[in-house]
Amino acid sequence: MIRNSKQKKGGGGDVNNDKGAEKNNVVINHYLALKGYCSRRKAVEYIKSGKVNINGEVAEIGQRVAEGDVVEVTNEVATAADHYQYYAFYKPIGVVSHNPKPGEKSVEDIFKTKKAMYPMGRLDKASEGLMLLSNDGRIVNRLLSPESGHEKEYVVTVDKRVRPTALRKLASGVRIEGYMTKPAKTKMIKDSDTAFSIVLTEGKKHQIRRMCAALGYQVRKLRRTRIMHVKLGPMRPSQGRALTHEERQTLLKNLGL
Repeated sequence: MIRNSKQKKGGGGDVNNDKGAEKNNVVINHYLALKGYCSRRKAVEYIKSGKVNINGEVAEIGQRVAEGDVVEVTNEVATAADHYQYYAFYKPIGVVSHNPKPGEKSVEDIFKTKKAMYPMGRLDKASEGLMLLSNDGRIVNRLLSPESGHEKEYVVTVDKRVRPTALRKLASGVRIEGYMTKPAKTKMIKDSDTAFSIVLTEGKKHQIRRMCAALGYQVRKLRRTRIMHVKLGPMRPSQGRALTHEERQTLLKNLGL
């Protein structure tokens, strides 16, 4: 079980009640992440500073938690999740999402918040649209893992008329450099013969551009309009907003937190 060290003994819940934590011998920092307190990296900091106990003894880095062990945390750790924030941001064309080179603008350069926020995933420099920003390191792997299957929707404009056969191939899977893409959802954009929407559940580097190129098309414009249930909506380039309470709760629930 796990409990706030300022609570009376007997509080908390059994380890078997937590998704993924039912396995014996879980490393303590992973265990705290599974409990939803913090990221594994942040958990290491808490452990090093003596804010986590296992069976009444100060926990050590790499120590494992077995079924029946009692894990206690300080109030700082117990309330860590309350400090997480989540934003939707419209990344404009020409802005890089990660590792800007000298002279390049990053997301952090044009969208500033009181607390440092970091992009959850990537969107290439030539593309625009929705990005999620947060200081919650717990959600990165849960959101981006190829096994997660979380949907991301894009509107794509190409250099010539899209043939129905090409749209079907994009949906069923395209071989790019020896890899067959996973099935996707595609639909033509109303009143256009060169624009379509596509919903992916994976995120290979430049995937949509490479898929289109494999079928003889060049992408002229690429905009991400949705990540899971969060939509770009009426935002304009460089604008951002905090997720609504409902969006935040749905996000955490769908990510197992």
